[in-house]
Amino acid sequence: MADYDYDVLVIGSGPGGYVAAIRAAQLGLKTACAEGRETLGGTCLNVGCIPSKAMLHASEYFDAAANGAMAKMGIDVTPKLNLPAMHGQRIDAVKGLTGGIEFLFKKNKVDWLKGYANFTSADTVEVAGKAYRAKNIIIATGSSVTPLPGVEVDNDKQVIVDSTGALELAKVPGHMVVIGGGVIGLELGSVWRRLGAKVTCVEFLDQILPGMDGDVRKEANKIFKKQGIEFKLKTKVIKAEVKGKKAVLTLEPAAGGDAETLEADVVLVSIGRRPNTEGLGLDKAGLAVNQRGQIETDHDFATQVPGIWAIGDVIPGPMLAHKAEDEGIACAENIAGLTGIVNHDVIPSVVYTWPEIAGVGLTEEQAKEKGEVKVGKFPMLANSRAKTNHEPDGFVKVIADAKTDRVLGVWCIASVAGTMIAQAAQAMEFGATSEDIAYTCHAHPTHSEAIKEAAMAVTGKPIHI
Repeated sequence: MADYDYDVLVIGSGPGGYVAAIRAAQLGLKTACAEGRETLGGTCLNVGCIPSKAMLHASEYFDAAANGAMAKMGIDVTPKLNLPAMHGQRIDAVKGLTGGIEFLFKKNKVDWLKGYANFTSADTVEVAGKAYRAKNIIIATGSSVTPLPGVEVDNDKQVIVDSTGALELAKVPGHMVVIGGGVIGLELGSVWRRLGAKVTCVEFLDQILPGMDGDVRKEANKIFKKQGIEFKLKTKVIKAEVKGKKAVLTLEPAAGGDAETLEADVVLVSIGRRPNTEGLGLDKAGLAVNQRGQIETDHDFATQVPGIWAIGDVIPGPMLAHKAEDEGIACAENIAGLTGIVNHDVIPSVVYTWPEIAGVGLTEEQAKEKGEVKVGKFPMLANSRAKTNHEPDGFVKVIADAKTDRVLGVWCIASVAGTMIAQAAQAMEFGATSEDIAYTCHAHPTHSEAIKEAAMAVTGKPIHI
């Protein structure tokens, strides 16, 4: 260590970065993490996963009281929205969790280098005017909102906003237009729809939730329509202009055609995310990015430059916090000489709407491209717990190889789908067959029994339908 300040220096303290730093320190490596935000945790904890879930959860309570769902269970209430208090509990959640990471850094003796890092050579970065040399450098700088040409985001004005701005709205908009029918747009659109906004979702493709199973996409669309979200599919946004305190959008059919205008109080731009690789001085380290701005690595997360590693949203693959966390652990273990592995075929994804939507593995469409499959479906309407809880929407779908019965994918829409999918992911990690799941005893009454029944349905023997 005479020639190096650190064994491992992590750039970025998001889910991938802070986990990598902690794991490296646990393995006895002298570790630092460079972060320019005032708090640790990256986008996820500060302006992404955590604050959005705080708003989603609170808005679900409000909606249950406002739409009569609580009255059905004998609870008569007349809700009154206190939006500042709702924002307050969101801020408290963020503060608690980001402070928790700072505590874990101190506990594990990880140095927090306060400032944004950029490379000055292959083994040296500069942070707040000071140079640090490290034997290993992990790039974990995450991603940011993809801009839409013709639509300029200004979160301060609270008219055209991105996902960060949509969490900070000072009042419920009369009409919110969400550009993009993906996960983030649907989640945040759901929040403000529950709190009283009219919500219109404009999506370029012919269906929402690109990349998810076809049955899930169709059913989700029906559910959200029933909840009051209006969809304009196969539609593109040409431009958006702020006129006074409103925005006027110009729309055209995706295939071309006559333009129309749409007025909104708030426009949420949510068309995806792009890797944060600009401004790092990668050229000075001898690194280049691909056409999507990503850093290519091998299966150990090593880049083409010895001693430089990359994880999370800056490398190819789904931009998910839990993927980044697992890669952070694996990368640190590889640096320490252990064998760190991430099975990228078994990465669950979740949409935290109501009900939740979750999936892991292949969609039915993808599975059929690879060979013959068997599919089992079970409706949540027939699940005793969901029925008792007045949660009839959704289903579980199990896709298995027709010859081996090995589970290739599981997709579900249910109030607790995000929790249920963990069972499916673990089963697939161990190479389970649909029969393995079908003959595993599940507690009654639980939502997870629907997974068992869907697995039984693969061979045509569900009990409750």
